[in-house]
Amino acid sequence: MKASLEGGIKPYMREDEKASVSTIKIICITIALVLFSSISVVMAANSKASNVKIIFPNDYELNIITVKTKVSDILKDNHIVLLENEVVTPGRNEQIGDNRTIQITKVETNVAKEIDEEKTLQMNDIKDTYSTVVEKIETLEVEIPYETITKDVEGIADTEEATTRIIQEGENGLKVITYKITYRDDIEVDRLVLEEKVVKEPVQKIVQVNKKQVSRSSIDRTATATVNTSAVSLAQRVENMDPKVVTLNASAYTASTCGKTATDSGYGVTASGKKAQAWYTVAAGKGYAVGTIMYIPYFADKPNGGWFVVQDRGSAISNNRVDVYMDTYNECKIFGRKNLECYIYEF
Repeated sequence: MKASLEGGIKPYMREDEKASVSTIKIICITIALVLFSSISVVMAANSKASNVKIIFPNDYELNIITVKTKVSDILKDNHIVLLENEVVTPGRNEQIGDNRTIQITKVETNVAKEIDEEKTLQMNDIKDTYSTVVEKIETLEVEIPYETITKDVEGIADTEEATTRIIQEGENGLKVITYKITYRDDIEVDRLVLEEKVVKEPVQKIVQVNKKQVSRSSIDRTATATVNTSAVSLAQRVENMDPKVVTLNASAYTASTCGKTATDSGYGVTASGKKAQAWYTVAAGKGYAVGTIMYIPYFADKPNGGWFVVQDRGSAISNNRVDVYMDTYNECKIFGRKNLECYIYEF
């Protein structure tokens, strides 16, 4: 039975026609692949990778491999950001030259210098990581400064009545300190005290403030008749001398307490052979030669202005004691016993 196209009956394709169509498809796909490969080869040839050297302002060099030729693209790919004070050669929008080198340089300004210093510090921090660290134990002798002590018993310093005298020179002390010192590349970076030992204590400088009243004119003139006139000049005799300052246990005695009566031979005569005098004579231990002059501030308001001379001894008088001669036994009882500061002038 014949089929009519007008009647809606679809035509059918023979097997040999189907094979022909498949062959045509395969040929088209093959041609497309060949064209694509050719284009890729051309593009690869045009984008050949090359070595590029980037030189930084601190002379640090970075070698990279890139297919890019534009300076800005190369910097971007390598995360390199130019600072405000930096310029690049060739320019950002230029192609790299035949020498395949990009040079970054600085424009010197105050800000640029600060930035450069900061970068230098950062580089130093990196270098510190790889530096040589050495620890050493070292012992040093260090002086200990002495202190100056001013003795102003009567509170007259900085007044017209005051005069000063150095009664003890100061002397520095000495201590030994042991350190652990850390060096980095032969530069000291840390110092730790391990031990500190005092080998010599400092000696204080002592300055005494005295009244200028100790002179002939300042002594009570009504009492000078009962005082040996040589006592008046004692202060003048030691004017240029530096005394030794000691604290002595002071007591008092009189002729009647020495075991003799007024009729006995040698009554009231001192070990020096001279007659004992109130407000002049003192008895001291053998450590103080006869004739030694003593100034005792406690007696500064007495007729002698506090000045005495060692003239006597005593069996109970040691070097840490002093016995002041007085006129009456009652005066001795009233005085009693006291620890007093004494200024010793030895010839």
